[in-house]
Amino acid sequence: MTESKKPPHAGRGPARVSPADQAQLARHPVSARRIAALFAPHKGTIAAVVLLISASSVIGLAQPFLVRGIIDTALLERNITLLAWLAGAMIAVAAATAAIGVVQTWMATGMGQMIMHALRVRLFTHLQRQSLGFFTRTRSGEVQSRLNNDIAGMQSVITSTATGVASNLTTAVATAVAMVALSPQLSLLSLVVIPPAVWFSRRVALLRRDVTSTLQAELATMNTQVEEGLSISGVRLAKTLGTTGRDAALYTASSERLIGLELRSQLAGRWRMATMGIIFSAIPALIYFAAGLPANGMSIGTVVAFTALQSTIFRPIMGLLNLGVQWVTAMALFSRIFEYLDLVPEVTAPSHPIPLDPATVRGEVRFENVRFAYDGGPDVLRGIDLALPAGSATAVVGPTGSGKSTLGSLLPRLHDVTAGRVTIDGVDVRDIAPEVLARIVGVVSQESYLVHASIRDNLLLAAPDAGDAALWQALGAARIADLVAGLPGGLDTLVGARGHRFSGGEQQRLAIARTILRNPRVLILDEATSALDNTTEAQVQGALDHLAVGRTTLTIAHRLTTVEDADQLAVLAGGELVETGTPAQLRDAGGAYAALIASAGQLEPAA
Repeated sequence: MTESKKPPHAGRGPARVSPADQAQLARHPVSARRIAALFAPHKGTIAAVVLLISASSVIGLAQPFLVRGIIDTALLERNITLLAWLAGAMIAVAAATAAIGVVQTWMATGMGQMIMHALRVRLFTHLQRQSLGFFTRTRSGEVQSRLNNDIAGMQSVITSTATGVASNLTTAVATAVAMVALSPQLSLLSLVVIPPAVWFSRRVALLRRDVTSTLQAELATMNTQVEEGLSISGVRLAKTLGTTGRDAALYTASSERLIGLELRSQLAGRWRMATMGIIFSAIPALIYFAAGLPANGMSIGTVVAFTALQSTIFRPIMGLLNLGVQWVTAMALFSRIFEYLDLVPEVTAPSHPIPLDPATVRGEVRFENVRFAYDGGPDVLRGIDLALPAGSATAVVGPTGSGKSTLGSLLPRLHDVTAGRVTIDGVDVRDIAPEVLARIVGVVSQESYLVHASIRDNLLLAAPDAGDAALWQALGAARIADLVAGLPGGLDTLVGARGHRFSGGEQQRLAIARTILRNPRVLILDEATSALDNTTEAQVQGALDHLAVGRTTLTIAHRLTTVEDADQLAVLAGGELVETGTPAQLRDAGGAYAALIASAGQLEPAA
């Protein structure tokens, strides 16, 4: 679980710029023009929101003047008609500002949601185009944080920070003008009182910010403990290793630390807050005192109205003082999102794909002088030339680290070759549209993945229009129809998180049924039975044999006993193709394959 990206000023008043935000902006600067492009489609809405904010601020300032009229004129003169008009005007002003506020919030929130929706979709689809290498290098929590937390954090930037600048600026200016209009003398007094009040507020907020940063880090630690300790895999690990007591102790210690942090957060700067309380109490007292001086001659209504304005101006001034921090925070959020949007996919879709009909593909596969390296490192594969005739079964064997799985990953373009090419029916896979290639090439790997949905939903991922008859036929071919039929929910049974409702072999057979529905012409079996026991392996192997009939099959083999029926064997060693031929030919040749058989016999005599 990743720590939520929460604006530092949220709920805490003024704050200092986060070093993490500064580092993010230094690493990936953001131009104002690029941000403006996000708002460009909403120019009309922005103009309307600014007008509404300005109108609300100006209309709201009528209240103190209405109060002065009521106190100084209507009440003193017992003028009921004037009193009614002024009281009605106060109600009208309150109703107008409330209505404007609702409309402004609706427009600003709607605009913000549309911008976030566009960014979410852009980021999600862009990340989908990244190669497996990107997801191998990047923590999944980091991807989720940028897609969810960072874009969600922009809600306050778009709907609160942006509108808050206009609101605070217009309110502060209008209030200052009104104060001067009411009493220039008292306005000068405010210039003396406001600065220390602002200074004390910022000092308190900075203290609380430091504590809050530690508090959020501790909460993130607790969230991680919850995810790791209470997930299915985490609970299984804790029970099998006997670490439940240790995990509970760690969580207890973290929870105890929160007690102290919360106390520090609430007590931070209490003496400064007490000083501020005295200052705020002194402000009206000084105004009343100044107004009561004989030389002043100020009316009671003016004093009351000015006091109200004095208390009103503090909030927008504090908001404007926070503008620099809010701006850096906002830019850091944009930077994190744009940083991912600026990633250049290592595997790109062809701009002009070559038409290829999956229904008529013969399935002849060729690896032509293929070389591959991860992230500019040393070659994992070198000079691979291998032909898979249409409809044939080819098995790739070799010691661990020889490049077997990497070779298989090049055919469905999970990675792209560094040099050379991989073809299907003579067409480079890089020239085939991704959705077409996915229909031609099917993959069954050791780690089958089932989404947290029903069996039916998992199968329909491969064939959205398939009916129940087709689903049951695929399950039958995968040797798992009887098991599914015996479940209370049948096809509607929930598979659970990552398929944990079923055993490893059952998950494999469900994945095979899904691939059968996809009906690919070329099939890759990447060590699909290597993690299974002998009985389960036999069941899954039977399903795989049925699946492979009539297809071009590339089997990445771990157990040599599973490759004896292959039409040809390809032996890899150190990233190079060292032998090809039938299993019988390579056994008799006494080369690399024969050495693997001898080694397997020594290491696994029971097999």
